[in-house]
Amino acid sequence: MNNLKLGVQVVSAHDLMPKDGQGSSSAFAELLFDGQKFRTTIKEKDLNPVWDESFYFNISDPSNLPHLALDVYVYNNNRATNSRSFLGKVTLSGTSFVPQSDAVVLHYPLEKRGIFSRIRGELGLKVYITNDPTIKSSSPIPDAETNVKVNHAKAPKSEVRHTFHHLPKTNHSHSHSHSHSHPQSHSHAHSQPQNDHHHHNDGSTEASHEVTYQEVEEMKRKAEAPPPQIVRMHSASAAQPVDFALKETSPYLGGGRVVGGRIIHADKTASTYDLVERMQFLYVRVVKARDLPNMDITGSLDPFVEVRIGNYKGVTKHIDSNDHPEWNVVFAFSKDRLQASVLEVKVKDKDLIKDDFVGIVRFDLHELPTRVPPDSPLAPQWYRIEDKKGEKVKGELMLAVWLGTQADEAYSEAWHSDTAGIDIQSSAASALLRSKVYHAPRLWYVRVNVIEAQDLVPTEKNRFPEVFCKAQIGHQIMKTKPVQARTLNALWNEDLLFVAAEPFDDHLVITVEDRVAPGKDEIIGRVTVPLTQIDRRADDRLIPTRWFHLEKLVAVDVDQLKKEKFASRLHCRVCLDGGYHVLDESTHYSSDLRPTAKQLWMPTIGVLELGILSAEGLHPMKTREGRGTSDTYCVAKYGHKWIRTRTLVDSLSPKYNEQYTWEVFDPATVLRVGVFDNCQIGGKESNGINKDVKIGKVRIRISTLETGRIYTHSYPLLVLQPNGVKKMGELHLAIRFSCTSFANMMYQYSRPLLPKMHYVRPFTVMQQDMLRFQAMNIVAMRLGRAEPPLRKEVVEYMSDVDSHLWSMRRSKANFFRLMSCFSGLFAVGKWFGDICMWRNPITTVLVHILFLMLVCFPELILPTIFLYMFLIGVWNYRYRPRYPPHMNIKISQADTSLPDELDEEFDTFPTSKSPELVRMRYDRLRSVAGRIQTVVGDVATQAAIVLYVTPFQVIAALIGFYVMRHPRFRYRLPSVPISFFRRLPARTDSML
Repeated sequence: MNNLKLGVQVVSAHDLMPKDGQGSSSAFAELLFDGQKFRTTIKEKDLNPVWDESFYFNISDPSNLPHLALDVYVYNNNRATNSRSFLGKVTLSGTSFVPQSDAVVLHYPLEKRGIFSRIRGELGLKVYITNDPTIKSSSPIPDAETNVKVNHAKAPKSEVRHTFHHLPKTNHSHSHSHSHSHPQSHSHAHSQPQNDHHHHNDGSTEASHEVTYQEVEEMKRKAEAPPPQIVRMHSASAAQPVDFALKETSPYLGGGRVVGGRIIHADKTASTYDLVERMQFLYVRVVKARDLPNMDITGSLDPFVEVRIGNYKGVTKHIDSNDHPEWNVVFAFSKDRLQASVLEVKVKDKDLIKDDFVGIVRFDLHELPTRVPPDSPLAPQWYRIEDKKGEKVKGELMLAVWLGTQADEAYSEAWHSDTAGIDIQSSAASALLRSKVYHAPRLWYVRVNVIEAQDLVPTEKNRFPEVFCKAQIGHQIMKTKPVQARTLNALWNEDLLFVAAEPFDDHLVITVEDRVAPGKDEIIGRVTVPLTQIDRRADDRLIPTRWFHLEKLVAVDVDQLKKEKFASRLHCRVCLDGGYHVLDESTHYSSDLRPTAKQLWMPTIGVLELGILSAEGLHPMKTREGRGTSDTYCVAKYGHKWIRTRTLVDSLSPKYNEQYTWEVFDPATVLRVGVFDNCQIGGKESNGINKDVKIGKVRIRISTLETGRIYTHSYPLLVLQPNGVKKMGELHLAIRFSCTSFANMMYQYSRPLLPKMHYVRPFTVMQQDMLRFQAMNIVAMRLGRAEPPLRKEVVEYMSDVDSHLWSMRRSKANFFRLMSCFSGLFAVGKWFGDICMWRNPITTVLVHILFLMLVCFPELILPTIFLYMFLIGVWNYRYRPRYPPHMNIKISQADTSLPDELDEEFDTFPTSKSPELVRMRYDRLRSVAGRIQTVVGDVATQAAIVLYVTPFQVIAALIGFYVMRHPRFRYRLPSVPISFFRRLPARTDSML
């Protein structure tokens, strides 16, 4: 028997809108769920009413619960006119219902019913699921009894009843209500359970059963489970499976709970870290010691400090033969894990057999001060050490002990108690655990225009040299085409492009070489140009050319080279192009679109704040002591700023609670957050390879965020593997975009996506791919030189380095995206076909009347089209996306791709597969290209028909006028509508 019920406790309302004309309201709430309706009592003349009344709805079909919604409407009762006015509503989806043991009272902001509604205030509700059999359902009350609701406020409390309606479609179901606000009603109900069906029975002889999270999740999973038969060629816009879908959460941030995109009842003492859950820590700063006693006959002391509280301890490194040591180390112990009330700070002498006790300092946790930034750091003090008996001995220890949060400045540099298995004496291991902020170098494009060379001296006589130029910056090498110098002069006039990073440590080296034989080149001369001496430009103005004397290297012996100058010269134009944006990541997911030259930067449009809260359900990436575990950290990238959270050791549900901030210059940019397993902790046993393992990644486009709203979601970490898509866990984030200049933000939508130079002097596709690869390598190399290093595999994964490679899965996904764009035209064509076939005579007659009206009054054609477009936009407005898009396996075709297609996608470049497999894939690609060729042929045929019908004179005139058009109509930059369209969010954000 199904005993599941939805319990709703209507607690109170706050700051309601006055609607009675006298500065007040007589409010009551009306609850609707699954065809069942309840009403609370009416609170006369009260803008802050308190009901504290409970109602219970029957859940007739638990498998349908995720598709249901609870609607709570608040009305003002007008006794004079026997009417009601709308005060606001709250809608809760079935996926947000929790068991009774986990339910808390949440205050939801009242929503508007329409655009012109004047609404304010909050409604406090407690919603939960229960299967307590002692709660009995009652029969519906006839509609005539609902007319007494106006007089409820005047009736005695013991006689107050809650009335409810049943909608016609579920008259067979039952409901139940119970009031917490009337103790007399309670006693009356328990004493006479047969007469009052609105209150639950005593139920002392029946056992109470509580629904669990597992049961609720099982119901949701059954409701959202895909059908057993999956059609392969399905629409790419199909719904995301519930296990891979985005989940909205309501965590406690900044001392309050997030509801409706804002923090409700936030703590006034909260700091600027209001997008993370506040974590309490016990901080111990061990600075130094003095006058420590000698513990052995040699008179030397190798002191170190051990900080212990309960089962947790932290140890500093020992210092050899020093009775005045300095450490300056901070220890952080999570307050939630403290198992003792006394903190012990011991000074010990390092010994090979057993460490000697020197002294101890004790602190009572209840007497420690609490520090909240922006308070200044707590000043350390000298404390006399004691022996084991508690008596003062020689020696003092400088300490600072306080209680704080993760907003403390010492948080990032502290040794944390959850890393007890890591040796703090190793500086490299200690650095791996801490959170860090990295700044990628500013990148420049280096354009080398090799024009000509004069008076070349060939290496061999009686032959014309076949010369070419080779330019090199660091590991980047580019060559011109070989030219035969019949007059000992060579002309190339070719552009060679490089990527350089500030500060400019490398030099530009240009060598002129003679191709003596295939595979054999001899150097004629060389030029070395420091990058710091190269001219810079921010537009397409011409840089003056320069003549360089070629230097020839003559080998004197093995250890020494003698330089000889001769008359050969090289004519070049070299410049640093600052008008471009150096692409070091995928263009579709770029986090920065500004040009390199700072004088071309636009002012900021806002601030992006990210709170990395926690991760749940992570898959174990390594084994330790015979069990699966992970040592995870998060990396976020936006613009030039990279952040790395601290590594949480040995946890599959880590809680980071770290907050970071970025300046936003363009809304059409993407924030990336990735989760990785640290392979450098745990040795070779961790995963067998020396690379940090990727767990998953989240992409969030700034233009999909409402300004000022806090988005708290749990993002599934989806990773595509050779055996299919796999969910590696969930990442809990809090995001807020605050707009500082609305005018600048709207102006950005009218500007081209990339800087002007990308359109004035564009690069070829091959040049873009080559330069992107070089830029990514430079960024990875620079970040890999930091401490701790941000490893190359992390930078490549966060930069989507392989997004441009061929994939059959991506091709199919883009094809379905293209088909979905034309689905509206196909639907209109089908509808018009039905009109012509008179499938619906009434609709056909109406279309005929409309057609006749437009023929008779052609001036109404455009207004009618615009009116329809406006109405369609208004109708679709309520279906607009409320949350940022996330990776979708349906749109990405990840759930329908064949194993061979995924194996091809994960193949190396160049391929490492067998020739037979490569031949099979080549034949498959030929078949796909054949179909594309057929489609292109059909399009060409249609174009040919247009050319045959149109007179040649008309085509020639149109082409001539277009070629000779006025300069006013010659735009190398894209138009404003095209720029606006390119900046809009696309389904690309949902692609794996």
